[in-house]
Amino acid sequence: MRVHRPTLKHLLPLLAIATLAAALLAAPPAAAAADKCGGPLAFGEIAVCSALTTEPDVFTVTTTRANDKLFVMTNGGTGSPVGFTLADRQGTVLCYLHARECQLTRAGTYTITAALQYGESGNYTISVESMRTPSACTTLPGTFFSFASTGVTGTLPEGSAGTCFRFNQPVGSVLQLWGTGTGSVQGTILDGQFQPLCPVRYATTCKLTTPGPYSLSLSDYYGTASPYTLRMARISNAAGCAPLKLAAFGDPGAQAGTGNLPANDGVGCHRLRMPSAGSVAIRIFNSQSLFWQLYDDAGNLVCDSTAPRSSCALPAAGDYTVITANRDWNPVSYQIAAPALFRNAGCATGTGLSWAQDALVVHQTSAVQTNCQPFHGNAGDRVVLYSAPVNYNYVSSWLVDSSGQALCTSYSPEDGCVLPATGTYRVLSHLANWDSGSSDEAYKLQVRRLSQPAGCPVVRPGAYNAAPAGALGPVRCRILNIATPGTYIARPYSADNTLYYASVYDSTGIRVCDDSAYCQIPAAGRYTMVLDGRVPNSVIDNDFAYATTLLPIQPAGCPLVADDGAAFRAEFTAPGQYLCRQLPGAAGTRVVELQPTDATGSANPTAFVVDATGAWVCDGGWQLRQSSCLLNGTAPFFAVLTESGGNAPGTFTTAFRRVDGPPACTELPRGADGATISADADHFAFCFTIPAGQHASRETFTWQRTAGAGTAALSVFDAGGLRYCGPTPAYNERTVTCTLPDGPVTVILETGAVTGTYRLTHQDGTTP
Repeated sequence: MRVHRPTLKHLLPLLAIATLAAALLAAPPAAAAADKCGGPLAFGEIAVCSALTTEPDVFTVTTTRANDKLFVMTNGGTGSPVGFTLADRQGTVLCYLHARECQLTRAGTYTITAALQYGESGNYTISVESMRTPSACTTLPGTFFSFASTGVTGTLPEGSAGTCFRFNQPVGSVLQLWGTGTGSVQGTILDGQFQPLCPVRYATTCKLTTPGPYSLSLSDYYGTASPYTLRMARISNAAGCAPLKLAAFGDPGAQAGTGNLPANDGVGCHRLRMPSAGSVAIRIFNSQSLFWQLYDDAGNLVCDSTAPRSSCALPAAGDYTVITANRDWNPVSYQIAAPALFRNAGCATGTGLSWAQDALVVHQTSAVQTNCQPFHGNAGDRVVLYSAPVNYNYVSSWLVDSSGQALCTSYSPEDGCVLPATGTYRVLSHLANWDSGSSDEAYKLQVRRLSQPAGCPVVRPGAYNAAPAGALGPVRCRILNIATPGTYIARPYSADNTLYYASVYDSTGIRVCDDSAYCQIPAAGRYTMVLDGRVPNSVIDNDFAYATTLLPIQPAGCPLVADDGAAFRAEFTAPGQYLCRQLPGAAGTRVVELQPTDATGSANPTAFVVDATGAWVCDGGWQLRQSSCLLNGTAPFFAVLTESGGNAPGTFTTAFRRVDGPPACTELPRGADGATISADADHFAFCFTIPAGQHASRETFTWQRTAGAGTAALSVFDAGGLRYCGPTPAYNERTVTCTLPDGPVTVILETGAVTGTYRLTHQDGTTP
């Protein structure tokens, strides 16, 4: 490479150079020079060259300190791209300056070469600063590190390699950093040995782990003219923070603090003094866009906004600092309170654990309010807590001991919380959301004892075909007094026969069964059924009444019904009632349930089939009504019928029909005459047989109502009782074509339970 030698116009007398260097050490970065394309380049000087040609430009830069690091800002202009290299006296290239930094080992003079990478002309700017002997450096006073300080503002000239700041703080100090104002202005805090400690660009924290004095060079990554704000405050032994008083429970009033944060990483602080160790909560509104961190006076992070229930256990008396940060695009004004969880000040009067008492109605009148409800508990009590808002919202509630320590914070498969000792405990709670226009919002709480519960009405097993064992009544729980172990149906029903979910617990509060049709009771004793027992965000108060069904799974006292389709009439007299009928069929037979096509509401019950042991055999929705039910298990078999939810008790008519085995129905002749059917309130299911050889592989069936009222639906079964067609929708007249198997088939027509006459015919469906 041919070296470009400086001309006389580039040379300055040595005295002038020394004078300029001394001035630069005491002055801010110089403004850009006019068209300088080589020669000596002082630290902080910004050289602008508008006429780089194929002949490279050469600058010299001198450092007086060993192990110096140069901060370099180079920027190719609008012409051909320019590359920059730094070399020592021997011409060895040490750095390619697009890397922005160059570590040197020796003091001395170095050359910087600017050369076109391709093309014939270009322009550029270049500036160099020293880490160890910067051209100028601003010393930050101690007051700069107060949270009350607004920091230092300035503007980086275009092409500047950076501006320097120095400061001293005790080693181990923790600093809160702010964003620099623009995303491209950045720097690094260096310790007294010029080793990097923390980047400076965004709102974050920095711990000064090694001794100072400390320095920082701010520069714009792209070399553009950029305004900046440098702001750092000390979190350890913080100064300039607004005081935050420990608040009592309830509306904190004047004990609440306020703050205003600008958008995009705005930071604020509050100073909290603890008279002793204990737990506090940090309550902030507007909480949806704010984050907080709590530090001790040494700058150690104690907890932050990810803490469960925003609760912090502070280990000792002393001063603490709460840092608030706004990550939103908009400025935020907020309220903050620190309720002292280790005190009882502001707590409501004590409440009991009986299930019979009404739910507590709690009022919240402040956005940052935390409420307290004390209660007495004994060691080993398993206590469960339920909470729900009066208006749309979400309630945060939890149990604490006398010190404010939250209980049962880890996952458990069981419900409730076992109290570790006898004494006074508290329920702490607040609403999660708060509208700025709100002044008084309410929510409900229930704190109850699951083990050895008090206030629950007692229910003993009842009987099929009778009213439920537990009559309609209030209180969220029932004591199930069971003398014989086994499997039971334990279900709650509201006054309109709507099924509610419930869990059953033993006397210690351990869950035995969970919201299912069947509950296995392992031993004789007293068990507790709780409505929505596993739903902590629900409150079911004493204004809700329900009936309790408690039946052994094995039906008993069930009248025998025919399986020839003969109708029988029955009646539901109370919500939650279970009726049963014994089916005559042996194991291995198939039956279906038949109902009037106009059956609705109470007249349309739900049925299922169990065997003699109570084992499930068939459901009513699919197998009994849509396919067929194979009686599989131990005979005899029972149909159990329940009323559909939302219906008042009433009568119904239904029938069961065996559909497998030798045909036992009237033959349905082919031709236009077919069969005539007369239906009424007690006759709605009609059975016919088509012998083998009297139907095609596809057969067309037509029914038409010729007199009276009602609609009809068709089903076809093979000799084994498998449904091949239907049940069709119900119409007063309809033609359907069914694919049929070889052998005899059974045809069933169901009609409405009203007077009506129908004609049913069939013919070969393979011929159009």
